[in-house]
Parts: sequence; structure tokens; C-alpha cells
Amino acid sequence: MGEVCTVDDGSIARAAQIIKDGGVIVIPTDTVYGIACDPFNSKAIDRIYELKRRPRYKALQVIMADADDVEDLGLYLPAPLNRLAAAFLPGAFSPIAVAEQDCRLKTIRRESDGHATQAIRVPNSALSLRILRATGPVAASSANRSGDESAQTVDEAVAAFGDQVDLYLDGGPTQGHIASTVVAADPTERDGINVLREGVIHQAAIREALHINGGGLGA
Repeated sequence: MGEVCTVDDGSIARAAQIIKDGGVIVIPTDTVYGIACDPFNSKAIDRIYELKRRPRYKALQVIMADADDVEDLGLYLPAPLNRLAAAFLPGAFSPIAVAEQDCRLKTIRRESDGHATQAIRVPNSALSLRILRATGPVAASSANRSGDESAQTVDEAVAAFGDQVDLYLDGGPTQGHIASTVVAADPTERDGINVLREGVIHQAAIREALHINGGGLGA
């Protein structure tokens, strides 16, 4: 428990097996280190909430190696998020997808209007994508106790969780402590979006992208 390994074929294979077996790992992304598990395993998801001391009303993201995985997960990106995803994924952009009725993810959030939603992300990091191609999509959150600063190094993640995590993958320092920008579609808001959390990608850049070529980006 709690072993730290550099990222190589062997440690990636171990990480994939741990995810399959319902365990919890820490992985590097293009923003901060993340704590991750199988998004279809409720017990593993519960473990992340317990380790982070995270309130249950705060949903986890699902991160993946390819935006095409969204459809396979029973999700879709409503307009204009589909256009923004074409511009910002892979990258520090987390659009809120809508879950189809047959979506089996245990991470989806039930909204007051009856819809189920899920924040998704594709990291802009060759190392992260290499890991995710082996593990498949994972439920994830930043590797820190809730309310603390996000981990930028594997040592900071170990300081947060110690031997309570099954495996730490060390990919070196990330670019900063700032997380991804989370955006939802909302027809009642300006530009049809609601920026729920401004992170690496500034809100102005998100809105500017919607108006490129007269609003025809990625249509």
C-alpha cells in the first residue's frame, strides 16, 4: 500500500489492474495530480470521498484518453460545449456532459430538473494519456484533502494520503496548482454557458472561442 513508482510499462500495467480490482491510485495530469478509481465502482468512489474528506455534493470528474470515449460512457456534450470541446480538448477544460438514460457511471450528478450530468476531461499530457489508455476512463479529483492546495508533485500527494492509496505514479512536477476550468451549458446565461470554476483557461478565452468565425467554431 502507498508505493510510489515512476511511470513505465510495468507501473502502468499495475495501475490498470488496481483500477480493475477496485483500488485507488494517484496519477499526474497536465494540471495537478489526481486521485482516481473505477467510475463504475461505488465502493471505490466512496473511498475517494473518504480519503479526501470531500462533501458528497461535490461531484467527481471522469477523465479519459480520448473525447470519443464520451459517447461510449453514455454521455453527450450539449451545444455549445461540443464546440468548445473541439477547441480545448485535450486540455485543462472540463465541460459538463449530460448522461443518457442508459449511462452506468456511478459518478453522475442528479440535477433539480431531472437531468443527470458528469464533468469530463481529456488531459493534454502524453504521460497522462498513456496511463489512461491502459486504465480506461477513471473517476478523479485533485490529490489533496478537501480544502487544501492541490498536489503539484507526487510527494505532496503522499503527504495528503500516505499509505491509504494503493499506488502513486510519479510523473514529475506538474505545471502548477491551478485546476481545469469547468463549464456547463446554460441557455439562460450569456453565450449559453455558465463558467462554474475558472482555472487554467481563463473565462475570456472560453467566451472568445465561441465567437470565432461568427460563432461557427467546431459546428
